[in-house]
Amino acid sequence: MLDKLHTALVQQAPALFRLPVKLIPAAAQQALMLETLKRVFSEALDDDEFEFLENRWLEVHVRDIGFNSYISFDNDKLVVKQNIETPDVRFSGDLNDLILIAARKEDPDTLFFQRRLLIEGDTELGLEVKNLMDSVDLDLLPPLLRQGLFSLAAFVQKGLQTSAHADEAHYAHKI
Repeated sequence: MLDKLHTALVQQAPALFRLPVKLIPAAAQQALMLETLKRVFSEALDDDEFEFLENRWLEVHVRDIGFNSYISFDNDKLVVKQNIETPDVRFSGDLNDLILIAARKEDPDTLFFQRRLLIEGDTELGLEVKNLMDSVDLDLLPPLLRQGLFSLAAFVQKGLQTSAHADEAHYAHKI
């Protein structure tokens, strides 16, 4: 019974986040995104590892909640905007998959080949972004952020695994 509730929460979470994404002003969403990126990538920013993104735009698209954010690097600072004409590269995935990638519970390459993570546009730039993400030492994140990410990812992972097991059992029963 609790496993079914857990699975339902994980599966329905994106639908629950769609409304706040629509209601929260874009400026507030982008400010939160910028502050989060600054914290997560503080070491990379200090080491000037974002120069490859100078005058180029990365779009992060969370498909199932309708969230888009555009990220660039200008004058030694990260820049986040709500909308631009044409991004150079686009990372697109569903909320649960992106949470698992962020916590390193799921391999981005695996999700890419399963078409659950899409990388469109300048593939060389996309690879540089992916390598930068891989280089983040999660142990250096602020403890509250790190623990929150790991707890959320464990919750999502367990809910998705329970769902997969239920699907397998249902399929086996039909055979």
